[in-house]
Amino acid sequence: METYNEIQIAEKLEGLSGWSLKDKAIEREYKFKNFNQALGFIVRIGLFAEQMDHHPEIFNVYNQVKIRLNTHSANGITDLDFELAGKIEEIFGQ
Repeated sequence: METYNEIQIAEKLEGLSGWSLKDKAIEREYKFKNFNQALGFIVRIGLFAEQMDHHPEIFNVYNQVKIRLNTHSANGITDLDFELAGKIEEIFGQ
């Protein structure tokens, strides 16, 4: 699986709102009204990630969710990460 370099990542990030490159991963933080909404968001991401067999790092504190994506098996950022980031954006927008 091919990984992207920093220039390619920056170009692909232009199409995603709020995502940034940090420590060899793309990440974004989300804030919700309460824990219930944050947890529901996490569950929906988890169900899709399992179908993809591509699992994000998810951190949650009350109403805040931080997502980090990279492809551990490729030791970098790949199409899988951008595909999942796009789906996460779609879930967040619903």
